[in-house]
Amino acid sequence: MSLIRLTIKGISYSQTQSGAYALVLSEIEGTRTLPIIIGAFEAQSIAIALEKEIRPPRPLTHDLFKTFADTFLINVKQIIIHKLVDGVFFSSLICEKDGVEEVIDTRTSDAIALAVRFDAPIFTYENILDKAGIYLKIDEELLDNAEEEDEESLEVNFEQHSEVSDYATYSLEELHEQLNEAVINENYELAAKIRDEISKRS
Repeated sequence: MSLIRLTIKGISYSQTQSGAYALVLSEIEGTRTLPIIIGAFEAQSIAIALEKEIRPPRPLTHDLFKTFADTFLINVKQIIIHKLVDGVFFSSLICEKDGVEEVIDTRTSDAIALAVRFDAPIFTYENILDKAGIYLKIDEELLDNAEEEDEESLEVNFEQHSEVSDYATYSLEELHEQLNEAVINENYELAAKIRDEISKRS
């Protein structure tokens, strides 16, 4: 199976699930996004690592892991989101020491937090994007002018939220309509929940 490289599109606070955040990954050469619900600590850790100028007064757990790995000459080469079961993503760290590779099982949120610190690429498989990916809606006019526009013009606003209903009562056709609406409104947390409900019925 072919690997698809992903990048971090953004993190949004969940107003429907206390203490949860939506981490949105997007494929580098495409328009699909992969929303993943993560905890507050992991969201904070990822956000701090992305903001290079912010340094906590004491190292976070993921910072400690990076320092430990550097001390013993262990490098995280890449992370792979390799499995999706009942809405839960499973990932692996591909590590190397003295030319020997090891694969370590990890939570996806921890894997992303470490990938940012090691500047390691993030990958997933085509079949996972086919199953859980959401197509990003971008106006054709915006795409035509993308090369001339500043990167900020393509960034997604992750602050839009709406209430989550009990989707168990919706038909598949209604769920797909709701999914399209959530994507158009760039509400990726809601889109992830609807996507998971659709996956349960597949």
